[in-house]
Amino acid sequence: MDALSDVLRIVQLSGAVFLHGEFTSPWCLVNHADSKACAGFLPPADRVAVYHLIVEGSCWARLADDNDGPVQIKAGELLVLPQGEAHLMGSDLELEPVPAAPLLAEHVEMHPGEIMQIVHGGGGARTRMVCGFLTCDGALSNPLLASLPRLFKIDIGGSLESAWLSATLGFATAEAASPKAGTATVLAKLSELLFVQAVRRCIDTLPENEKGWLAALRDRYVGKALVHLHAQPAYPWTVDELAGKVALSRSALAQRFVNLLGQSPMQYLARWRLQTAARQLRSGDQSLGEVASTIGYDSEAAFSRAFKREFGLAPASWRASQNKAMTGVSASAAS
Repeated sequence: MDALSDVLRIVQLSGAVFLHGEFTSPWCLVNHADSKACAGFLPPADRVAVYHLIVEGSCWARLADDNDGPVQIKAGELLVLPQGEAHLMGSDLELEPVPAAPLLAEHVEMHPGEIMQIVHGGGGARTRMVCGFLTCDGALSNPLLASLPRLFKIDIGGSLESAWLSATLGFATAEAASPKAGTATVLAKLSELLFVQAVRRCIDTLPENEKGWLAALRDRYVGKALVHLHAQPAYPWTVDELAGKVALSRSALAQRFVNLLGQSPMQYLARWRLQTAARQLRSGDQSLGEVASTIGYDSEAAFSRAFKREFGLAPASWRASQNKAMTGVSASAAS
């Protein structure tokens, strides 16, 4: 498994929902897609990733805490907010923004289980969009979500895969506009696919001098090394052996890791093992000893010490806190 696929597996995208919106100028909405706000129509999760595909017209968008960075999104472009942060969208961002949450809640109450449809605005120029919301479990300290820009846009066209992607999005748009039996399931899978494609496109368009996990994934040597580390995280890797696998000297590989990721290969592996352990603790019923063994620790005590350094709690306490938090969110959604 390649490193990107492995990290996406840990993120565990699920519970995707589509929204079909039609907005007419003048309009301005503020949206914050956290787990609490989305409890009425998404399962509980660490966070909610959001994207907006403009299918007609155009609009402006910016993060709610960034007055200097508005971006214009036109038909055929996709706006992505990997961490679902509060953001404004509208024909004019200087207008007083209307909270989107009550509009969503009203639809869920009036049409439970159906594709969300929102019509809003002053009756002028029209903008239509399809919005995806994806829950992201196991997102704690995940290198992918941490490396993605807080807000970015991609153009669906201009690449070899644009033909099938455009056709898929056209199908998704039609499904969202005219729901029928099975639409919710179909769009959930398309939503996940679209998010993954957006991440891949983001990697392809990184500047040459970019640093971080995405840039490391693209690097000829570090990218290959990440593939090996993710394929066998429990293996007792050494930098020498890893360097031999990618046909580079030990010192050169170590330096490339530091330059791109700010840490050595073994530091990266140690953190990745613990992130994998966190997912296993949260989603399974394995004992601490079994989890420790599957990620390469010889003793439960050594694993517990390392886990506490990374997450601030011993594994058993952390697992209990996560179960309690998810139970609380589920109870909130039910009420």
